Amino acid sequence: MSTILKPDNAAQVFDAVSWAAAAETPLEIVGGGSKRAIGRPVNAGHTLDLSALSGVTLYEAEELVLSAGPGTPLSDIHAALAEHRQELAFEPPDYGPLLGGAAGAATIGGALSTNFAGPRRLKAGAARDHFLGFEAVSGRGEAFKSGGRVVKNVTGYDLSKIMAGSWGTLGALTTVTVKVLPMAEKTRTVLVVGCGAAPGVAAMTQALQSPYEVSGAAWLPESLAGTSDVSYVRGAGAAVAAIRVEGPGPSVEYRCAKLREQLSAYGATEELHGHNSGAFWREVRDVAPFAEPGDARTVWKISVPPQSGAGVASALCETLKAEAYLDWAGGLVWLAVPANQFSEGQSVDGAHEAVRGAIAACGGHATIIRADADIRARVPVFQPQAPGLQALSRRLKESFDPLGILNVGRMTAGV
Repeated sequence: MSTILKPDNAAQVFDAVSWAAAAETPLEIVGGGSKRAIGRPVNAGHTLDLSALSGVTLYEAEELVLSAGPGTPLSDIHAALAEHRQELAFEPPDYGPLLGGAAGAATIGGALSTNFAGPRRLKAGAARDHFLGFEAVSGRGEAFKSGGRVVKNVTGYDLSKIMAGSWGTLGALTTVTVKVLPMAEKTRTVLVVGCGAAPGVAAMTQALQSPYEVSGAAWLPESLAGTSDVSYVRGAGAAVAAIRVEGPGPSVEYRCAKLREQLSAYGATEELHGHNSGAFWREVRDVAPFAEPGDARTVWKISVPPQSGAGVASALCETLKAEAYLDWAGGLVWLAVPANQFSEGQSVDGAHEAVRGAIAACGGHATIIRADADIRARVPVFQPQAPGLQALSRRLKESFDPLGILNVGRMTAGV
């Protein structure tokens, strides 16, 4: 019989994992559950629900540091930070609607465990770059901790970097500590209207190579720009490249004017101010173009060298009758593939062979973010690792979870 274990504190997490280790009973670790449908289906009969470990336990605004329980909703974190005009600079996304759930269920523990970041990653880095420390319980049933409350408080192995992106396979978090940063005074976005994917990447590259400190660069084809809730984007009637600029008001105005002047060769330019700019980048961050109710397409997150993004996206869209848009100045391709793909009379599982074949030459990696459970059980959800890296990952898993009880099979079969 499946059991849901819902501890209220770190001691109860320790007891739950210790029991599972002694009984060699696998556990599925969840927080808000907003990303539960990402990864392979977990092979576990019991669930360890960490959502009750919620709340900000320390916030020193002057020191730019915050600690909280892993089940703390990101909405609560954002609200606490907003009172001091601060933010999580890695811009964690909310994939709830994309995965058929509700918005607002994402937690700080989930954001760090998956290492997901939004459009500002090209400037601020990934979640792991802001992960200062944690307390957790390993699959051995042992409590451990790493890091602290300052950036340079790390000796030996920086385990925060390992826990970020481990998807709950190495330990059950009980407390996390993150670095926060001041919120920008002003945000504006320069739109370049009417440029295709390759010219769009060229425009974004030029903007990033300029002295104007860009914090976001995305490109949407006409079909997806037309679905935006931002009227200037929806009404453009063409593909749109978007360049975000943040900072003090006069500086933002000056930099936007200079960027519009420099990028005018690629197409007509427009400018989004505060509210519209924020709304647009939330759409890009949360993959809103593919999150419409009833959209059953398989969604891929594909990381490639930025100069390869346009070519990879165009080739896959043509081959698979798919749709795609670019983030991170072309370094991230979001691809939606029709659910029923066929090749020589045989069903193709999420087009994984075509996708991974398309990125082989440029050295990228691809992750299935949304697909039916049967597809996720049959094909690799995460990019298959080279033999040496795969062996290292297995040894790391065995060090933290030798009995294989934490989120078994989430990332790879049997691990």
